[in-house]
Amino acid sequence: QVQLVESGGGLVQPGGSLRLSCAASGRTFSRYAMGWFRQAPGKEREFVAGFSWSGPRTYYADSVKGRFTISRDNAKNTVYLQMNSLKPEDTAVYYCAALLGVVVTTNTGDYDYWGQGTQVTVSS
Repeated sequence: QVQLVESGGGLVQPGGSLRLSCAASGRTFSRYAMGWFRQAPGKEREFVAGFSWSGPRTYYADSVKGRFTISRDNAKNTVYLQMNSLKPEDTAVYYCAALLGVVVTTNTGDYDYWGQGTQVTVSS
């Protein structure tokens, strides 16, 4: 199977930054769309950011636009989520996901593979 492993979460104060990493193995991801999702306690899992490996465009949820940046390192088979100006409402478990397709969607049900998640807590 395709394996996705997130890392980089932790505790950070409001206004701080974290960079999450998602290391992929098992298959090439040249034909996959990739996304970051998050799930806070008591809430549905929601789309945060995404891109297609071969596409020039990235996508962001309105709640994180201007603060978060999704990027990739093809040589390392790794996707990143740089999170700046963090707010307490960003607190959640963050997941990376892969969709066997060429277009990013915001629907969790469209994604075929998921990482185990990494906890991000923004608190003073």
